Amino acid sequence: MTADPLQTLEKNIGHSFANRDILHQALCHSSHSGTKTSYERLEFLGDRVLGLLLAHYFYVAFPNDDEGALSLRLHGEARMSTLADVARALSLADYIQSQTGLDIAGNDGVMADVVESVMAAIYLDAGLDAAKAFLERHWSLTGNEVRPNQKDPKSSLQEWSLRRGLGLPKYRQVSKTGPDHAPQMTYEVKIEGYDAKSATGRSRKVAEQTAAGKLLKQLRERAFRS
Repeated sequence: MTADPLQTLEKNIGHSFANRDILHQALCHSSHSGTKTSYERLEFLGDRVLGLLLAHYFYVAFPNDDEGALSLRLHGEARMSTLADVARALSLADYIQSQTGLDIAGNDGVMADVVESVMAAIYLDAGLDAAKAFLERHWSLTGNEVRPNQKDPKSSLQEWSLRRGLGLPKYRQVSKTGPDHAPQMTYEVKIEGYDAKSATGRSRKVAEQTAAGKLLKQLRERAFRS
């Protein structure tokens, strides 16, 4: 009898899926021939599930941290390179369906996306506790803040844009809601020739950094596909 490769993956992940279809979708890149549903919607959801779980974890683990310190801790565990490391530790590239010839394993953006799509698949299959178990099993959760020599998303996006002669990224406030003691600020960032990305946070700094990270991720993914 031929071994089921997804059983090996499920063992590596630490979760057996009741609905295998959602796992298949989580592993399907948009370049795959005949694909109607790729992992992109799941990646969208998984990003939010991961953010919630990390925010709660650090909120409890570091009761004396202010919002800024908690955001840095969360960013360290949710940054693209960290997620890509998790994906490679799980050998996810061996299971991704994509166009022949694409260097899936070597692309941090794709690897990070697939980790988030798998997180969403687990959440939809078995709920938040199962997603939390996946996080605790495969992330270090050291709480280390981003190191000084690591560029934050705004710095990386600015470097990307200037290197291509596109000028500085432009940020603008889209909205501000909520009371003064707990505002929700939405900012967007745009680079000439590319669609804007927006994000919401408790401060301008958090919203701009998150928006920059989203745009940078999209640009790297686009470069990979071209």
